[in-house]
Amino acid sequence: MGVDDSGRERTVGTGERGRGPGVLVAGASIAGPALAHWLRRWGAEVTVVERAPELRPGGQAVDARGVAREVIRRMGLDATVRAACTDTAGAHTVDADGRVLETFRADDDGGDGFVADIEILRGDLSRLLHDDTRDGVEYVFGDRIAGLTQDAAGVDVVFAGGDRRRFDLVVGADGLHSPLRALVFGPHERFLRHLGHVLAFYSVPNEFGLDRWLLELQDRESGRSALLRPVQDATRAMSMFSFPAAGFDVDHRDVAAQKRLLRERMAGLGWLVPDILAHLDDTPDFYLDQVAQVVMDRWSSGRVGLLGDAAFSSSPMSGQGTGLALVGAYVLAGELAAAGWDPGTGFARYEARMRAFVEANQEIGRLNARSRDVPGPDTEPPPDFTGEWFTELVGRAINGVELPDYTGVPHAAAPAGPPTVSPTGP
Repeated sequence: MGVDDSGRERTVGTGERGRGPGVLVAGASIAGPALAHWLRRWGAEVTVVERAPELRPGGQAVDARGVAREVIRRMGLDATVRAACTDTAGAHTVDADGRVLETFRADDDGGDGFVADIEILRGDLSRLLHDDTRDGVEYVFGDRIAGLTQDAAGVDVVFAGGDRRRFDLVVGADGLHSPLRALVFGPHERFLRHLGHVLAFYSVPNEFGLDRWLLELQDRESGRSALLRPVQDATRAMSMFSFPAAGFDVDHRDVAAQKRLLRERMAGLGWLVPDILAHLDDTPDFYLDQVAQVVMDRWSSGRVGLLGDAAFSSSPMSGQGTGLALVGAYVLAGELAAAGWDPGTGFARYEARMRAFVEANQEIGRLNARSRDVPGPDTEPPPDFTGEWFTELVGRAINGVELPDYTGVPHAAAPAGPPTVSPTGP
């Protein structure tokens, strides 16, 4: 990556080989490949760099509601995504003895309810987006941005693997703990808002008889919950736990410490919890982190912008993180192209269109987190979700952004043949 046959440093920029701008995207989960799809469609030369050596499998189930479903349709991926969905029929909330307390169906609220019409494992959606873009986008795994400097005409990027390249634009789609955000905008503590809970999930053998129905136990007194959901592979299931934690000081990369913490906090919960925890050391896809939001007064600095959780995480408590990423990718690429790739104009219009939509989803995330707080003399009363105000808020969170038709923007034709794929970095 970054050096041609003569050994010279390679530069990707506006006008190279008669094509559009060179855009570097950090992160190959969902927001990054979705952005790559639209950037490529509007003529940009796109490189996606991902610090992991390969795509991460598994992960929690993610949902697409309202305008996010329309974005998937405009991508031409509706049938492909639906074919990979979890096919969850609905959800039962249960008590500690497994008795059903409440039922939600996937077709409630037109498919935009508690269990969405489009529900897919994060890893499966990531793979589909990668497959959709890999023939027109350069993917570099096992490397990361180590440093960058920008001027009026472009951004010089130094990669951890030693390469140096110049791009017209750089976008961070590298998650809640975005290294690019820290590099350009400042330390994480400035932007992370901890909602007082921790979330963990991992896959387990389906020895629980799950058949298209999600099961969830919520213990109101302790603020803890345990969940099992079916996946397409009937031999497996996905588990998820949450528990209150006002301060979270476990390193998000120290998996052993995270597993100890989970066992300690879920002890004594009952139901199927001991059986689920028995698979904790054998699972290939364990993940644990704080439930947090990212709140920033701006999502760009010069020629560097942010997208998805890196810019505006609404937390898993909103159920809309993937929707925000997909919609944000569509709007960001479209506004940049419509502005003739001028970063000042394009980033500003992207933020203006997305800000209210983001804020509505972040408010839902905060309300849902508050509803799980342990009751006490100093805690706020749980929100009343039955009022008209909440129905109106949900409407804004699902459909509260206009999706312009960007098909008229000038763009170059996609190149014939696959891109040059760089060797994997260290």
